[in-house]
Amino acid sequence: MKLLGRRRRFTPVRIIACGFASMIALGTLLLSLPIAQKPGAAVSVLDALFTATSAVCVTGLVAVDVADHFTVFGQTVVGILIQIGGLGVTSIGLGLIALSGRRVSLQDQVLIKEALNSPNLKNILALIRTVLITTFSIECIGAVGSFLVFRKHYTVWHAIGLSLFHSVASFNNAGFDLLGGGQSLAAYRSNVPFLLLTSILVISGGVGFMVIRDLWQNHGRLLRCTLHTKVVLLMTALLLAGGTVLLKCGDSSLNWLDAFFYSVSARTAGFATVPVAQFSSSATLVMLILMFVGGSPGSTAGGIKTTTLFVFLRTVFVYPSRKNITVFHRRLPKDVMEQAFVLVGMGACVVGGVSLLIGILEPTLTLSQILVEVVSAFGTVGLSAGVTGALSAPAKLLLIGTMFIGRLGPWTVV
Repeated sequence: MKLLGRRRRFTPVRIIACGFASMIALGTLLLSLPIAQKPGAAVSVLDALFTATSAVCVTGLVAVDVADHFTVFGQTVVGILIQIGGLGVTSIGLGLIALSGRRVSLQDQVLIKEALNSPNLKNILALIRTVLITTFSIECIGAVGSFLVFRKHYTVWHAIGLSLFHSVASFNNAGFDLLGGGQSLAAYRSNVPFLLLTSILVISGGVGFMVIRDLWQNHGRLLRCTLHTKVVLLMTALLLAGGTVLLKCGDSSLNWLDAFFYSVSARTAGFATVPVAQFSSSATLVMLILMFVGGSPGSTAGGIKTTTLFVFLRTVFVYPSRKNITVFHRRLPKDVMEQAFVLVGMGACVVGGVSLLIGILEPTLTLSQILVEVVSAFGTVGLSAGVTGALSAPAKLLLIGTMFIGRLGPWTVV
């Protein structure tokens, strides 16, 4: 009986959570080694833990600049952690087993289902194969495109390393870069092809593997796609278009390319072309909303997810009329509506609670600075007001916990 009780306690979500925690611990250990740090960098264990957590949770918030403080070995470790964190420890391990042709048990399939937020076990092995093949194919294409840009300014081998890292970070919606100086992509602010390529990689990783697979199987015919795919693509288009317009109207210093890129990046990617600290109050508010929403289920992105926002808004606007709440001529189940409200409430509680605690710990920070850091951590975005490195140890630990909750999802954590 005791053995049975122990097995029951190891539920799929707990195994996944332990997998992420184990990778963070291993990453911290590797980044703390002298071989991973540049001479004189003096990266503390806490900063190594912060970097490892940010990488595994595909966030991009950094306490120390990766390019300036870590060697090629350390940078490679960060890149691998991003890849593992984006796909998920379980997805990679069991996916390799599936690709090798070995039998995958029902319990393992349940783990994959939980890791990818798949609604059921139908064709779960086909989905995991699609995840791995799609990921590496898109990242290879992105690396080639990025190389053409970086080769103009760096040596061949340096450009190859930058291209691979940037493609992996972009597709997995992690805002890390190896350009140094903490400037992110500011040097490429006017490079339209490069920013568009980065945006495509980010959007591809953010819509979710189930959507990509559904579009591929239906040859891009949206009418034949599932309800999930239709909702994800609708919300993605609305958030991109609405975010672009609102950011441009909210801050006249941003051009249309800046506004579009931040509308993409704020949805959990975290790349920056203009310092966030320079944003107007209205533009900052728009960005906070986009970061809180995040990407879509079954993707490399964080946040409350686009489908949750859709159900939440649909319920809010239709419920007072006492009409049946439908989506594309299908009635929404009551439990789906309840779950959407709970997720939004949980997210708001996490952001509000952590912001309050950091406000107490860091009284010199403004509310805007605190919210940018906390919402960025919860949405696994990586955009920063430029204060992350100067935070006290307790504040950094709070952000580490917030990134972990944001990657797993508040529902999973509870």
